[in-house]
Amino acid sequence: MALPLPHPALAAADPELAALVGAEELLQADTLRLIPSENYVSAAVLEASGTVLQNKYSEGYAGRRYYEGQQNIDQVERLAVARATSLFGVDHANVQPYSGSPANLAVYLAFARPGDTVMGMALPMGGHLTHGWGVSATGTWFRGVQYGVRHDDGLIDFDQVRDLAVKERPKVIFCGGTALPRTIDFAAFAEIAREAGAVLVADVAHIAGLIAGGAHPSPVPHVDVVSTTTHKTLRGPRGAMLMCREEHAKAVDKAVFPGLQGGPHNQTTAAIAVALHEAAQPSFRDYAHAVVANAKALAAELLARGFDLVSGGTDNHLILIDLTSKDVPGKVAAKALDRAGIVVNYNTVPFDPRKPFDPSGIRIGTPSLTSRGLGTEHMAAVAEWIDRGVAAAAKGDESALAAIRAEVSDLMSAHPAPGLPA
Repeated sequence: MALPLPHPALAAADPELAALVGAEELLQADTLRLIPSENYVSAAVLEASGTVLQNKYSEGYAGRRYYEGQQNIDQVERLAVARATSLFGVDHANVQPYSGSPANLAVYLAFARPGDTVMGMALPMGGHLTHGWGVSATGTWFRGVQYGVRHDDGLIDFDQVRDLAVKERPKVIFCGGTALPRTIDFAAFAEIAREAGAVLVADVAHIAGLIAGGAHPSPVPHVDVVSTTTHKTLRGPRGAMLMCREEHAKAVDKAVFPGLQGGPHNQTTAAIAVALHEAAQPSFRDYAHAVVANAKALAAELLARGFDLVSGGTDNHLILIDLTSKDVPGKVAAKALDRAGIVVNYNTVPFDPRKPFDPSGIRIGTPSLTSRGLGTEHMAAVAEWIDRGVAAAAKGDESALAAIRAEVSDLMSAHPAPGLPA
């Protein structure tokens, strides 16, 4: 198994923290990571995240800073912006948001006022907290209305979307979410947004890498604003971007700075630039399509083993499993699988009768395992481990989980992860 990376300065200054970093490196190397929002960054992205760019304050935008000494920082940010606009085919890109939630907050600041009606997918149906859900600031400061999916097939109910939009006249409509296993019909959302007079925002945080690699349709021709994180399927650092039509560029930039943030994290901007450069390579297109192929193959193997998949399968990187028929709660299954070296997250499923902290489902995805070079030929083994792990969870069979753990470790040893030592 891989050894921890050397961190001599950290080890000398803070051996306790260095030990924890080393333990995490070993954990990421030795486990099968199936959380769909996680991935491995390249060594180049990892290096860019830890450069002396960390030392700079750079409030403002390239060529319009409030600090001197920005000769190099301006070029870094311009490079990231140029790569984003080229890769996604957009008029304008802002690479400064600290993460996905602040990026979405900037959208509200740009296009709505406190108390305005906003619309997004309900959190239990697969949406995100920042799409107007009640416990979020976005549901506190704005009047959130939510759409969902149909009972019979688990797909977005566009009749409901249209009826709500026409009735409620939201200022902003979000499409996208965190547990959507099917292709998002951006054109259908755009037609509804036009009828309702709303600004349409595509939150593609989960699928940005698939869009960049041509494995999912792009929202760009249809929406006003695209919000995305830069990790997940895009394989960059933990940051975010807002991309938009030129007519919205001034409002978006003003909302990010000075509206919500001070100085950007320049080391993250640099790492975003590296990730965007990597995503523009032909090999990344192969990766994006392999992510989807692996997810579809894994879904088929799970269905063959009697698992109930929300919407019956997947079109992208993500699979949402309802474990009700297996008589195992999602949280119990997720913790058991973790002991078996299979990292997933417990998750609500549409119309879930259980509470969010103890839901019926688990959420899995294929970005990380695909980054390690696993292909469709490995998905039967992955499905078998999940099947055995869920059965072991139901029985409390720790020896079965330990056996799976050893098998997982053997496969991971044969497929080193990017950014980690072989």
